Amino acid sequence: MIATLLPSPLPVDAAMLLVLLPPVGPAPQVRVAVLAALAALQRELGAAIRVLPVDGGTHPSVVHSFHAPNLPCFVLMRQGVELMRQCGLPEGEAIALLLLSKLGPVEEAGE
Repeated sequence: MIATLLPSPLPVDAAMLLVLLPPVGPAPQVRVAVLAALAALQRELGAAIRVLPVDGGTHPSVVHSFHAPNLPCFVLMRQGVELMRQCGLPEGEAIALLLLSKLGPVEEAGE
């Protein structure tokens, strides 16, 4: 079993990176590698962005609700607002910096 990717507790203003995954096919070892890569990304992002893998087999209505033309796909959201969407997996040396740059300045409560 793979340990959870989610740090706890989560700051109220943290963004969510929903990683929409296709249902597990004939190669579950590939899914294990993907989840390990997402766990590494979570460590890079820290508490600013919470990485949430969403399996299309387990949660098909959630995956379908994002109308992704292809899977895998990832969607960066904060407080219900989509900040970024891209097909493929969130990978590569610059992905953490790109995701963090999409957050912009954090607004103080009451502004």
